[in-house]
Amino acid sequence: MSDVDGTEYVDLCCSFGPLILGHAHQAVVDAVTKAAARGTSFGAPNEDELALAEHIVQLHPAIEMVRFVNSGTEAVMSALRVARAWTQRDLILKFEGCYHGHSDALLVKAGSGLATLGISSSRGITAGTVKDTAVLPLDDEERMKEFFDERGEDLAAAVIEAVPANHGLLVQRVQFLKTLERLCRNHGVAFIVDEVITGFRLGFGGASERFGLRPDIVTLGKIIGGGLPVGAYGGRHECMNLVSPEGPVYQAGTLSGNPIAMAAGKATLEVLLETKPYSMLEKMTERFARRLKAEADEAGLPAIVPHIASILWILMQDGRAPRSVQEIQEGATDGFAKLHGEALGRGVYLPPSAFEVEFLSTAHDDAALDAAVEGLSEAFREVGARHG
Repeated sequence: MSDVDGTEYVDLCCSFGPLILGHAHQAVVDAVTKAAARGTSFGAPNEDELALAEHIVQLHPAIEMVRFVNSGTEAVMSALRVARAWTQRDLILKFEGCYHGHSDALLVKAGSGLATLGISSSRGITAGTVKDTAVLPLDDEERMKEFFDERGEDLAAAVIEAVPANHGLLVQRVQFLKTLERLCRNHGVAFIVDEVITGFRLGFGGASERFGLRPDIVTLGKIIGGGLPVGAYGGRHECMNLVSPEGPVYQAGTLSGNPIAMAAGKATLEVLLETKPYSMLEKMTERFARRLKAEADEAGLPAIVPHIASILWILMQDGRAPRSVQEIQEGATDGFAKLHGEALGRGVYLPPSAFEVEFLSTAHDDAALDAAVEGLSEAFREVGARHG
């Protein structure tokens, strides 16, 4: 990747996750070019939309039907609407440290109590909206069981990132996820897994397949658009048949299923199907994370590098990788601005927030990763000197 001045960078942001094939992969560029020449929007279904939907349904074990929208935010917002219609309840449960887009009901942060009634994280959100969203901490099964005992019959849906990757990388225990799924089943609650990041990043079946989950509804985005704006939600026929025109749940969008985005997503999935890079990406990421940890240790900088599949996170604290927001130590992100600047000056582009994760792609070859390790090693020494 290069900037307007021609400076070259090893990109570890990868557009916050969509670019699993790297920038401007030829198959994606060719598909987009051909699609644009046919027309940029039709107001009608298109062939690539159907083909992409068929790929998703065939590859993701929890998705029997799928509907395209324009973003991950729209996908989760629509999934919650379907869940409320299906259960005929109002209350939504989310987890602190998970991000599900910027729709009003989900811009809620945790407070105190068994499950907070919700505190708005943004101005412009009404108290009435916030009261319908409850928030629990991650990785606390007992508290979750107590909440379901108390409020389970009022709950329409529980939504979770199976791999929370928007407040750092908070890899969850499979048992915690399985317990949530079981509680949802026992109380007639829609179980929604947000796979906007993990869909086709952790494998063809995403986090659901990796952890043996069977959600009622799954949300997708990022990779399925090949770098173009896209979102999708899908799941059981019983849920998805509620969406108009088949059912009473309204959802529409002028550019939903846009032919250019569909062509880019279809091309991306077909390259993944042809090359099957997931094992290679996971091994590459594990080696890269291990090298970064060693360089941080050498620099005297407290750091851990949690990772899963081709996602990793540089966190400046010692100990076990955190599974909840509460386990991120005070001050652990204070040096990130310095680290980001030092890395940028050495040709390594990290995401611009301490709580954003890094992504690797099939375009990251040995030379690129060696350059990234060298640049980050020097950046670690600069930050470590100040830290000490």
